[in-house]
Amino acid sequence: MKSVLVDSLEKVLGNQDPRPAQLIGGVHASGFLGEPLAVQIALEVPAGDELAATVHLTGGLADRASLAAVRRVPVSNPAPPEPDEHYLVTEPGDYPDLLEPFTDEVRLPSGWQSLWIEVLTENAADAGRHTLTVTLRDETSVIAEHDVQLEVHAHRLPPLAITNTHWFHVDSLSTHYDVPVFSERHWELIEDFLVSARAMDVNSVLTPTWTPPLDTAEGHTRPFVQLVGISEAAGAYAFDFSRLDRWLEICRRVGIDSLEIAHLFTQWGARFTPAIQVETEHGLEQRFGWHVAATDPAYRRLLEGLIPALRAHLDEHWDGQVLWHVSDEPHTEHLEAYQAARGQVVDLLEGAQLVDALSSLSFAEQGLVDTPIVATNHVEPFLEAGHKPWVYYCVSQGRDVANRFIALPSVRNRVLGRQLYAFEAPGFLHWGYNFWWAQYSLRPIDPFQDTCAGGGFWGGDAFAVYPGPDGTPWLSIRHRVLAQAMADHRALTWLEELTDRATATALIDEGGTLAYDRFSYDVGEHLRARRAVDEQILAALSG
Repeated sequence: MKSVLVDSLEKVLGNQDPRPAQLIGGVHASGFLGEPLAVQIALEVPAGDELAATVHLTGGLADRASLAAVRRVPVSNPAPPEPDEHYLVTEPGDYPDLLEPFTDEVRLPSGWQSLWIEVLTENAADAGRHTLTVTLRDETSVIAEHDVQLEVHAHRLPPLAITNTHWFHVDSLSTHYDVPVFSERHWELIEDFLVSARAMDVNSVLTPTWTPPLDTAEGHTRPFVQLVGISEAAGAYAFDFSRLDRWLEICRRVGIDSLEIAHLFTQWGARFTPAIQVETEHGLEQRFGWHVAATDPAYRRLLEGLIPALRAHLDEHWDGQVLWHVSDEPHTEHLEAYQAARGQVVDLLEGAQLVDALSSLSFAEQGLVDTPIVATNHVEPFLEAGHKPWVYYCVSQGRDVANRFIALPSVRNRVLGRQLYAFEAPGFLHWGYNFWWAQYSLRPIDPFQDTCAGGGFWGGDAFAVYPGPDGTPWLSIRHRVLAQAMADHRALTWLEELTDRATATALIDEGGTLAYDRFSYDVGEHLRARRAVDEQILAALSG
């Protein structure tokens, strides 16, 4: 049986022999304490057969390694109608993405398949070079064996210096697992999936103070996931933050240090209010939503009590960053409506940080948003005007720029870390960590069968994590590669601190050509550059 040791940036598609891993600096993978080191073993299972094998790990770091089978998932919409030439595939099909964890026994279908092997070590005693031997056996014999050369540096990367947020959808968890919102089981799922987000170096979380008015068809309501209890009696509002406090406790426990408060107005125009429930003497009612205009005085009356109370509570109970949103993705034609919505809250948010995803420079020029978050294919005017904005990508960023679609090569996912460093972006945003809904949230989907949100998005845009059958997060190739991208950023930031910015930038600027829409697809070049960054860090530390 043919088998090949490949690096973590290869996607084993099955229609050609995979690219073998290179030895770079004498090892197949290297990094610092707490940094995931990953390789793959690719195997060609004969046509019509199914391989049943046991996987044995021996040698250095064997007890620090985890195993996953790379599973193919259906991708009905792999690419835009006019994709650039770098897509791996453009036709619908089943493609590798899901990492299904296993311990020692695995079954693989026919064709080229792969196993994901990841090593994570926290102990400085494990520093140094190690050989990890991977042996696969069927019922009768050894069918593959590979020696993986690894190196762990005896230092730890500093924390990520930028904000990295991928919007967390708590209603996906309650709906998929069919548990009541904010039941004990729901809270357990929330914590487990936030832990998985931290493993992707996510450090900020969309916080459902009220049900986020995102990706929802007009007139439609997603399940209510409102952390702040709101009641009204004798014409006065009162607020209960007990559920929010539990949320804050989980965030602190898992290592989240930044909160994004749910958007104050609806998406794509800021014309309406979020779906907000209020407890009255007659019971719980939906007081606000699509039926209430953004500028309605009744909403302003709520906000006059809610925003100051929420800010005061967070000042007392939260030490981290707090980000506020007006509305998501307003376009130029929405400028007047956005300005009117902002006028409802700007005095109540004096001194707070306002951030919004928008790509028209006019919003920034008119001072309507403190921190614009700009799509990577629209960022050039902002850079030329002297801004150093946050950036985001989603389904619309399908040509030339970095993205995480299943049909794209992994290097196009990983290059984001060096891009964010090179252009001094203070943060990165993606809208879908676990959006397990059809487009506009019209119905839930099974992410194992539908990776395209009911056909509305390119495969992989809506989520980076799968719901394991027992409530365990199952990760994706894209999840792990994005974690590597953030580790690249952390290493570059550290090298700059130890030396200077020019030294760090020289290792990634690709001869001065690196841009958000222009970068090398040479995997070896990328890995060698990261190795050079690490070597200069170690030299600076020892010097």
